[in-house]
Amino acid sequence: MTSPKSEADFYDNPVIPGFHPDPSVCRVGEDYYLVCSSFEYFPGVPLFHSRDLAHWRQIGNVLDRPSQLPLPADAMASDGIYAPTIRHHDGRFWMITTNVSHGGNFIVTAERPEGPWSDPVWIDLPGIDPDLAWDSEGNCWCAFAGAHGPDFSGVQIARIDPEAGKVLEGPTPAWAGTGLQWPEAPHLYRVGEWWYLMIAEGGTERGHTVAMARSRSPRGPWEGAPGNPILSHRSTNHPIQSTGHADLVTTPDGRWWMVLLATRPVGYSPKFHVLGRETFLTPVDWESDWPRVGPVKLRERVPVAVTRAEAEPGRDDFDGPALDPRWISPRSRPEGTWSLEQRPGWLALHATGSTLDRPGCTFLGRRQQHTASRTAVLLDHAAGRAGLSVRLDEGHHYDLEVADGQAQVIARIGPLRQTVATRAVPQGPVTLTVTTRPSRRWPAAEEPSGLHVAAPDYVAFHVGDDPEPLAELDGRYLSTEVATGFTGRVIGMYVTEGTAWFDWFDHGPLEELE
Repeated sequence: MTSPKSEADFYDNPVIPGFHPDPSVCRVGEDYYLVCSSFEYFPGVPLFHSRDLAHWRQIGNVLDRPSQLPLPADAMASDGIYAPTIRHHDGRFWMITTNVSHGGNFIVTAERPEGPWSDPVWIDLPGIDPDLAWDSEGNCWCAFAGAHGPDFSGVQIARIDPEAGKVLEGPTPAWAGTGLQWPEAPHLYRVGEWWYLMIAEGGTERGHTVAMARSRSPRGPWEGAPGNPILSHRSTNHPIQSTGHADLVTTPDGRWWMVLLATRPVGYSPKFHVLGRETFLTPVDWESDWPRVGPVKLRERVPVAVTRAEAEPGRDDFDGPALDPRWISPRSRPEGTWSLEQRPGWLALHATGSTLDRPGCTFLGRRQQHTASRTAVLLDHAAGRAGLSVRLDEGHHYDLEVADGQAQVIARIGPLRQTVATRAVPQGPVTLTVTTRPSRRWPAAEEPSGLHVAAPDYVAFHVGDDPEPLAELDGRYLSTEVATGFTGRVIGMYVTEGTAWFDWFDHGPLEELE
């Protein structure tokens, strides 16, 4: 007789919620390490640790120095860092990725996952989404995607010297996939006598898939799996969509698991995903020497029974000597734009740009990680202009701003910028709160926005202790389907005039904070 399953036996997908796409994972003993794409944000490539693959904690960022992450001041939103791969080989950690805004493909290394990570070793290879794999003779192979020419569009493979960044052989065409668009996200694995090449196809939207090929050698030839794609949720009514860009890992007892990106679109057709592409986890079986996967479930059995790490706190009181690694800023975070020392226990932000509508502003944010969320700060704006913003890019953001004795809600949607509501506020510190609530089929008379529409969610703005929102806005305009791109919502503090101080910041699920 088996014992009944407890809640501790299960995990919920996504395992890393919010804007955490293109996951790559490696195992060292009983520890797992995972990285994600960061695009135009600094620091770059968030690094996570887990003991069971299901519960993750961010322990740093691989690219945490300007010398590692040169991004032009005018780099477009959704440019920057694409698709990192993390591996552990010969006692070192290796991370390879692409800076599409400056320099292309490069490698950094570290003795410990927490760093310090080296400065980049640049590699003269085209394309994006590079991967690293070593054979039994010590040769390092780099698979990459996106090098499109008149004769071949697909994944190519080169033998490289990862220490010097030199190409020793190739690159040569490997596999163009099954015929879908954008064969990308390659990862090479040696399993038994076979080399496996896993890719994503179909574009990173609803047609996203995972496909597999195999060969006796990294040089090919490659044969596709008879059941390709090995994973796809396209053209289904599954709540998880856009499944793709995956990586494989084994547990110490030899079981296989896959991390992958996917979305949770909601609202009326065509539906909207507002948190970005997130990291999911699903088990993998093998049949006739081919992997068998999916579908990806919202709830699954935990891979490894271990003592879970404590959940990351949603609140930051700015009492430590350094910023939490979860804080990110668009393109850069210059010295002198922020301080934890000028007013102990407070975060000081100094204005560098006069608007959030263009690059160059002072902004520190965290990824929105809950569909129903509450984010609050205590702001002392003094003579400055500052506030709390829900940001997708320079052309799509909602701001709750305080200046000149007034709080106002400002909506920037494409070419339109509008002050939606204004309210007087007293001098001194003031609490600003943003909540997001998933939409439902409201009767017309009860629709929060006053309009009979089917938004994916509503974003509400509160000042002080007033239970009535200053404004409540349709969340679809802060979605990828409207704004385009590859990122998700980031909620953060900003200043566009003078200096502002923030005593604390709190982000978490709405039901737990009310």
